[in-house]
Amino acid sequence: MEYMFMPLKRYAEFSGRSRRMEYWMWFVFLVLLYIAFWVLAMVIGGAALMTGDPRAAMAAGGGMMIIGALFFLIWLALLIPGIAVGVRRLHDTDRTGWWLLAPIAPYILVWIGAAMAISGSTGIGGILSLIGMLGAVVLGITLIVFMFLDGTKGPNRYGPDPKGRADAQVFA
Repeated sequence: MEYMFMPLKRYAEFSGRSRRMEYWMWFVFLVLLYIAFWVLAMVIGGAALMTGDPRAAMAAGGGMMIIGALFFLIWLALLIPGIAVGVRRLHDTDRTGWWLLAPIAPYILVWIGAAMAISGSTGIGGILSLIGMLGAVVLGITLIVFMFLDGTKGPNRYGPDPKGRADAQVFA
């Protein structure tokens, strides 16, 4: 439980390193929070639809808007610690935090391909968009693999080992 809320304690700390446990427990916390919001929305919306009364559905619409606004505010508040723990996790594997943006970069090809398709270029726009989407998927999977890798043993350029492991030298 301690690891689940550690990113909130280190809210906007982008330096240093974070263990896999901290990152993945944060991820589990976010998933549980989003499931709770989804269930709450389904309970309110489903109850209104089950009555069959249009006025109940309209009233539930207001409740759904409140839930949506609350969800957005909580998402906005948790965005910075989520990015920070991702950067620190990449630092633990001795990689720069800029890797978090890697899956977004291929979308430039998607936008160029869409612009070419709209302007009437036949074929090449769709191919560029396909290459961009495949690149985003490959880089996203690469980023997930980086998050699963064990951190470097001992200190690295981003700080000391969060597990406290010393890099033992044999016959030093």
